[in-house]
Amino acid sequence: MFKNLKNEKVRKYVNSLQCRMFLIFILVGIIPLLLIKNGILKSYEEQAVRQRASIIQNQSDLITAQIAKTGYLEGEESTLADVEMQQMANLYSGRILIVNKEFCIVKDTYGLDEKKYIVAEEVIRCFQGEDSQRYDKKTGFIEMTIPIYEPSSKEIEGVMVVSTPTKDIKESRDALNRQVLVLQIGMAAAIFLTAYYLSRMLAKPFDKVTQSLSQVQEGFLDADISIPDYTETQQLAEAYNQMLARMKALDDSRQEFVSNVSHELKTPITSMKVLADSLLAQPDAPVELYQEFMGDIAEEIDRENKIITDLLSLVKMDKKAADIHIESKNINELLELIIKRLTPIADKRDINLVLESFRPVNAQVDETKMTLAISNLVENAIKYNKEGGWVHVSLNVDSKYFYVKVEDSGIGIPKESQEAIFERFYRVDKSHSREIGGTGLGLAITRSAVLMHRGAIKVYSKEGEGTTFTVRIPLVYVN
Repeated sequence: MFKNLKNEKVRKYVNSLQCRMFLIFILVGIIPLLLIKNGILKSYEEQAVRQRASIIQNQSDLITAQIAKTGYLEGEESTLADVEMQQMANLYSGRILIVNKEFCIVKDTYGLDEKKYIVAEEVIRCFQGEDSQRYDKKTGFIEMTIPIYEPSSKEIEGVMVVSTPTKDIKESRDALNRQVLVLQIGMAAAIFLTAYYLSRMLAKPFDKVTQSLSQVQEGFLDADISIPDYTETQQLAEAYNQMLARMKALDDSRQEFVSNVSHELKTPITSMKVLADSLLAQPDAPVELYQEFMGDIAEEIDRENKIITDLLSLVKMDKKAADIHIESKNINELLELIIKRLTPIADKRDINLVLESFRPVNAQVDETKMTLAISNLVENAIKYNKEGGWVHVSLNVDSKYFYVKVEDSGIGIPKESQEAIFERFYRVDKSHSREIGGTGLGLAITRSAVLMHRGAIKVYSKEGEGTTFTVRIPLVYVN
């Protein structure tokens, strides 16, 4: 049931992504299509009107030149001028008026207003030398005024007023609109299909990712995913594979940790069981044997207790940073107390333990965790050292950090093991570690404590020539 719910969520996510892509493609395709249609129709109408006006202007210039040569404005008849005006009016289904300088209509192709007077703004301006050309979209008419010049004086003797409808232009525009509409429907269908295909194609790689994430919830995948469809999905797949690798490593580490804990806790119990069974099998065993076996059992109990103590310390280190108790401490005094406590252990093995402080250091630290971290480093330097060797602990500081260096003349750490020594229960030499009582948790505890303080720890070592640990801790704790 839960698997079905997860798959349903994945499908909903992919469908939602596909729908968003589909809408984007539709808008990107349809909106320009609508704008292009309006642009085509508007451009056609404007171009047609300009061409019509230009033709009328040319024909009117010829007629006005013919009128100017005769006494037409003074009432003389001109059959040629009348025929040309009538043909032009009939050709464009328009109306032509000839007005003399007294604003009297000399000729009206409609034959309605002859001998009448006209006082219009366009006519007055034309007599002043401003001919006009206007297209009224509401009425659908082109209206023009053309001056009639006297041939010799070049003065304006009259005005020719032309008014012609653009019904045929509108009809052509409507026909073009229908054709564009058909083309628009076809293109819209093509855009719709293309958008649907592209949205499915682009959403498909994300479907792979979401399916893989769903599978991770049920268990890790055995192989990385690769989605080379385009750069973004490949980058997403690489980031996902890196996350998956970290999760696998974390899971492997957890399983190994559980296995190691079980083994480490079981070993002392097994030893105590063997010793106890041996004593029970010998009811008449001498007192010396009882004492020896009980001493061994006590050592195994101490070993078990140390493992449990270290485990508890490690668990505390793994808790949230809110559990850290920060206070300003004198690091010089803290190190002096650690050295003082571990000096007797060093003296037993004739190891020279030295602390060198270059300057006073005060920093914001958790005293308990920092003491545990440094103590583990110094104690390891003593335990894994040579008889008659040395351990050198130094403290230094700059404007941002303080540095603790722990150097020893011990057995060293092989290069191939240096990256693994901070793992839980890892031992470079298991037999030697058990012999001196190591649990394999000390360096893991140290590293956790350092990281909780937003610090860093590094190791430098050469097998047989000793080891150096350097710890860097901020003077001011940053939450």
